[in-house]
Amino acid sequence: MITIKEMANMLGISTTTVSNVIHGKTSEVSPATIEKVQKMLEEYDYVPNINARNLASNKSKIIGVAMVNRKRGYSNYLQDAFIGELVGSIERALRTSGYFMMMYFSENAEELIRTVYSWNVDGMIIFGVQKEDYQTIRKKFKKPQVFIDSYIDEIQVNSVNIGLDDRRGGYIMAKYLISKGHRKIAYLADNLKGSDYERYCGFASALTEAHIPVGKENFIEIRSEEYNLSESLDEICKLTKDFTAFFCASDYYALMIMNTLKDHGVNVPEDISICGFDDNMYSQLSRPAITTIHQSASEKGELAVKYLMNQLEGKDLDSNWIVLPVALVERDTVKDINESV
Repeated sequence: MITIKEMANMLGISTTTVSNVIHGKTSEVSPATIEKVQKMLEEYDYVPNINARNLASNKSKIIGVAMVNRKRGYSNYLQDAFIGELVGSIERALRTSGYFMMMYFSENAEELIRTVYSWNVDGMIIFGVQKEDYQTIRKKFKKPQVFIDSYIDEIQVNSVNIGLDDRRGGYIMAKYLISKGHRKIAYLADNLKGSDYERYCGFASALTEAHIPVGKENFIEIRSEEYNLSESLDEICKLTKDFTAFFCASDYYALMIMNTLKDHGVNVPEDISICGFDDNMYSQLSRPAITTIHQSASEKGELAVKYLMNQLEGKDLDSNWIVLPVALVERDTVKDINESV
């Protein structure tokens, strides 16, 4: 492949001028020279050596995006529209900032850090970390980092945690269901950790406030694929006789349960009300459209990149904790049963 020096000699200009045109620094280069260089670049199919440029600047221009995937209701993390939107917004914001994204999922925090660190990343964005993982990450990774939806007791220097008021979201949805006459309400999730636990706490608080007893029967676990997800969903369908409403920890699960209920001849919201959490494309496109709690996955991703760039540029952080608000989105899957109770 032709080199910058060879092109400069052929054109009778300096290597600095050729390099400036290649990298878009053309404020002091004449239009005629820019045209000659670009024509030669096209003629020889020149591809810049990014590794050499990054080595010279002591930066890789790579950001690691890591997710601690301990227990989900599906094996393919990205099939959840919320995760897909989040990752897409991160990639777009990084690309706009002149960085590249490398992504890795793991069930083991130590293995995850070893892998990401071997890429010589300039920083890292990490999703879904529990406090036991946080200490491992902080011990082994000293470069700038931003956490998303991570539940940790403290945040240290060179770290930012971007989260959501999950507890309030659970509280708002439970209050809404109670206002519609529902008192037999179940919360459905694949675990009671992190965001799912916070949403359950808000849910339980609203029920207690309304003098509705809350016990283990109000939590229904959705078993993951390795424990036969379809069988778990069939079992949930049999519980519809015990409740008037299901509050699902995500729109993904809300839609999955709605479809299973339909297969069993149970109609939503006529026979049972369903609501979710996230307000992503599942809730918007399903029929009936799902009543849910709104959050913006794109905003989380964009903020994560913003705060990471601030750290890489040496700027002071205005906050280490970012908590985004939630809001109820009322659609078509909750029935008002006040007149019938």
